[in-house]
Amino acid sequence: MSAESSPTDAGRSRFPLDTVYQAARMYYLEDATQVEIASRLGVSRPTVSRLVAEARRAGLVRIEVVDPFQDETVALAERLQVVLGLRAVHLAAVTHRATLGADLAAPLAAAVDGMALVPGDAVLMSSGRTVYDVAHAGMPPLAGVQLVPTVGGQADPMPWFQTNEITRTAAERSGAIPAFLFAQALPSEAMRASLDEDPAFQHVIGLWSRAKGAILGIGAPTPTRDALARGVPVEDQAFDRAAGDVCLNFYAPDGSAIEFPGSDRMVRTSREVLAAVPHAVGMAVGESKVPSIIGAVRGGLVNELVTDAATARALLDALA
Repeated sequence: MSAESSPTDAGRSRFPLDTVYQAARMYYLEDATQVEIASRLGVSRPTVSRLVAEARRAGLVRIEVVDPFQDETVALAERLQVVLGLRAVHLAAVTHRATLGADLAAPLAAAVDGMALVPGDAVLMSSGRTVYDVAHAGMPPLAGVQLVPTVGGQADPMPWFQTNEITRTAAERSGAIPAFLFAQALPSEAMRASLDEDPAFQHVIGLWSRAKGAILGIGAPTPTRDALARGVPVEDQAFDRAAGDVCLNFYAPDGSAIEFPGSDRMVRTSREVLAAVPHAVGMAVGESKVPSIIGAVRGGLVNELVTDAATARALLDALA
């Protein structure tokens, strides 16, 4: 519920306060017409319009917009949580591709609130279009928290795979402290060997291992995607059966790992590390993501979920 201004503004009204109040009461509570109000108050109809507007300006009228789907959304989230065996499910009533980050802001804020973070805690950030959108338009306050990229992606041509930039943007909008990972997703053998000896890289690895939470995009089935992170060998037939990925950990529909040439040197937070994160929040929206979400849960890559009601219903139908 929100007020247009403080009730103390009423003292500065250019109309008598009791007249403003009576006009607003008749208009909003009695559903009286402006003609009826004008007759009862002995004023003109245009004056009634001004009185009603003044009541709102002065804070005498408060308007609440009630989400008609709230109860349904809560029940749907609780049901999905049980069926998937997750720690928590947080749903947006509706989402739209053009406003996805903002649409997921409220359920993400609820998920982050459940992490009970304090300054100095580490939260992991993956890449992907959904996380990219959330970083730009849906981040909750995270003052003093360290945001840590989970995969390499330096200089990737696609903005949603540029993990340092995603992390920097998310930190800027949330008040968090960003860490950076200066590596490609799939470096050469020599480059990977040098990374393993680099103190800055090892610092990030250390943050991975002690993260309290994670904000993780869940990638769609590989055959349906128009792009993957640079270096991933999309021509390998192993990807034909990939239901999706979390932090470039690709998996089959049953959640089992899909390996491919070079996967052993991928710069990514491992399945084992993700499984140990207390609040690993997967984010995905859309019917096409249903097998991806199910696979991610079965593989232990996420233990909480942020999505929308339509996707939740599709998941329940698929699992029925």
